[in-house]
Amino acid sequence: MTNPFEDTAASYSVLVNEEGQYSLWPEFAGIPAGWTAELSGADRETCLAHIEEHWTDLRPKSLRESL
Repeated sequence: MTNPFEDTAASYSVLVNEEGQYSLWPEFAGIPAGWTAELSGADRETCLAHIEEHWTDLRPKSLRESL
């Protein structure tokens, strides 16, 4: 059985939280509290490319700002 969070035929969103952390999220699942959609309704590869392009510093925003 295929993991629904890794289904290449499904539609995905890219979510971002207050700390500037990104998540690949399947469209069938509701957006969790504390996250907002930055990109919606895209294929998995497009979402992964978006995350790779935009999430260049993996440290949480609060840590980056404190340094």
